[in-house]
Amino acid sequence: MQKLIGRLEEQAVLRKVLRGNEPEFLALYGRRRVGKTFLIREFFREAIRFELTGIHDASRSLQLRNFSDQLARAMGTRLRPEVPADWYAAFGQLTTYLESLDTARRHVVFFDEIPWLATRRSGFLQALEHFWNSWASRQPHLVVIICGSAAAWMIDKVIHNRGGLYNRVTRRIRLEPFSLAEVRQFLESRNVRLESRQIIELFMVLGGIPHYLKEVEPRCSAAQNIDAICFSPSGLLATEFPHLYAALFEQPARHLEIVRALASHPSGLTRQQLLEKADRSSGGRTTATLDELVESGFVHRIDPWDKARRDALYRLADEFSLFYLKWMESQRRRGEGTWLKLRGTPAWRVWSGYAFENVCLRHLPRIKHALGIAGVETTHGSWLHRPTTRVDEGAQIDLLIDRRDDVINVCEVKFADDQFVIDKQYARDLQRKLDVFRRATRTHKSLFLTMITTFGVRNNAYAADLVASEITMEDLF
Repeated sequence: MQKLIGRLEEQAVLRKVLRGNEPEFLALYGRRRVGKTFLIREFFREAIRFELTGIHDASRSLQLRNFSDQLARAMGTRLRPEVPADWYAAFGQLTTYLESLDTARRHVVFFDEIPWLATRRSGFLQALEHFWNSWASRQPHLVVIICGSAAAWMIDKVIHNRGGLYNRVTRRIRLEPFSLAEVRQFLESRNVRLESRQIIELFMVLGGIPHYLKEVEPRCSAAQNIDAICFSPSGLLATEFPHLYAALFEQPARHLEIVRALASHPSGLTRQQLLEKADRSSGGRTTATLDELVESGFVHRIDPWDKARRDALYRLADEFSLFYLKWMESQRRRGEGTWLKLRGTPAWRVWSGYAFENVCLRHLPRIKHALGIAGVETTHGSWLHRPTTRVDEGAQIDLLIDRRDDVINVCEVKFADDQFVIDKQYARDLQRKLDVFRRATRTHKSLFLTMITTFGVRNNAYAADLVASEITMEDLF
């Protein structure tokens, strides 16, 4: 049986829930395929007394029939109870069953993919509210867990519910994809042993999504695995993208429009630029859609270092979406060897640079730890200066770490197959960027140029003169 990998903070919360003696209402959310269901089933195991998973695009009558089947299974009987007429009746049946159980033990009721259960006019949420408020909230041995992949829906309809569920959720967990360290641990648990550079290459395509990573085969390189998983007609991800957003959002066309715009500008776009790309007259719907993508983990919002919130930079954070739209969608012919031919081309080098930047943004706590500033209060953001006069110079910095100890780490991220070399021209560009930043911001803080690379920076006169600190890929683990 596969064991739980990582998730230490989440397991600590679940341990408190399991060992407690008060009623708990836990909301768990995170993007599709991130391992939410596995976490709950594996952690609670025998404590789960009833589990119901919503069926995508199913009618209320079919959902209720499924409820009846699962209740029969929980009760250990082959005789299915009468299919309830509505969700109030269903929760009535569930209450009767739970009242028959030994109250000396902790009992878990688990509703998975709740957005598929609580469709419009289904009455599920109202019935759940009544169940919790009228009975479940007074049962000290009871734990109710609701789970959903549509993070924005979960936050709006449940956590920020303005009706009967208002302020009823006792704990909430947003389950993030695996970190690089967890990916390595996960792969090793499946006898896949790869060097750090290979794991990062996998991460730049599959992200930290356990369901995708399960497809990685031992004794194959990262490139071979990517070839098989993404470009083979029978590969798991060959047909994943069309279903990814449709399963999460009611009107995925709006979300896909933004995702495609961001994929074509991997360094990021502001909200205004997205409006222009989408050719929208009204920004309200775009803002709501952006917020949903951010909450669901598909988009990163990088707040500007010294400007208003409206100038925040949005980047496509979902590794597979970026990879699919760049490489898979345009490949009319797929099959064995497709990725091995594409890998190493100039276009691959450009893409891998942006993909590695996203990896670094996901691992900011590790970067701070490597810099020795884990305990220092910091803010981070991007910075863009547009020329205001003919003699003025523009500059862009993708990542700044502004520290309470009067230092700003100006980060340059470079993905390379060997030590990165700072030559004369690049040294001039770096110095110019630092000069423009100091002049435009009038900061009095010390500027520390920080190079984040795969294998470090080669020691030469330019590096010695400019680089204050280095982060390598090993630090990200």
